[in-house]
Amino acid sequence: FCFQLLITPAYNIRPFLIRLKIPYPQGREGSTPSSGTKAIRRAGRCFVGLPPARSRKVPRTEYQYHVWAYDFVADRTHEGKAYWMLTVIDEFSRECLAIVVGRKIDSSDVLYTLADLFIRRGIPAHIRSDNGPEFCARAVREWLGRLGVGTLFIEPGSPRENGYIESFNGKLRDELLNREIFYTLKEARVLIEQWRRHYNGVRPHSALGYRPPVPETIAFPAVGLPSPWNSMETVAGFLH
Repeated sequence: FCFQLLITPAYNIRPFLIRLKIPYPQGREGSTPSSGTKAIRRAGRCFVGLPPARSRKVPRTEYQYHVWAYDFVADRTHEGKAYWMLTVIDEFSRECLAIVVGRKIDSSDVLYTLADLFIRRGIPAHIRSDNGPEFCARAVREWLGRLGVGTLFIEPGSPRENGYIESFNGKLRDELLNREIFYTLKEARVLIEQWRRHYNGVRPHSALGYRPPVPETIAFPAVGLPSPWNSMETVAGFLH
């Protein structure tokens, strides 16, 4: 492994350093090492004698509303303008709780979305996310802390630790975003919300035994059955 580092160009060493959680070596004046042989050897020698990196245990969901996850998805409308989607899911039931669409989504929008979900759905025990500035904002962390919600930040460069939301984002892109052309932001919001309801109530999920996360309930009309008022009138007639 160290020999591979010694023969690797300097601009390819950074991924190895990130993997082993080692700061990138800096020059005397704060500049990165050049691509010369001496700089590459100096960067490679810092790996000699290091213990193997230990994998961090990632908490997994155990029941509904135990762990939520949220992330951002980017796309563009027909004229080329970018827009963002804030996706929120429940890891246990795989239900998509919300998809917020906007040209720009900041930490205040994250707070508003979470507050609305907490009122309608309840407060989860934990919420998982990457290290984006909207999720790591001090206002978001302090507000979640006051509510007793634990924040689970994944390791930088390790999206597999947030696998549930990454899998959902992939389905959203493959089944909708790559197939539709949105001409306006309003059109995107309407169609994305329709897809979200279809995903929750109709689309089968392999991890749930090919059942949707929240199956739709069909209420059949009571044709030919007596109404409560008719039943009361019948009982009154018998009493008289």
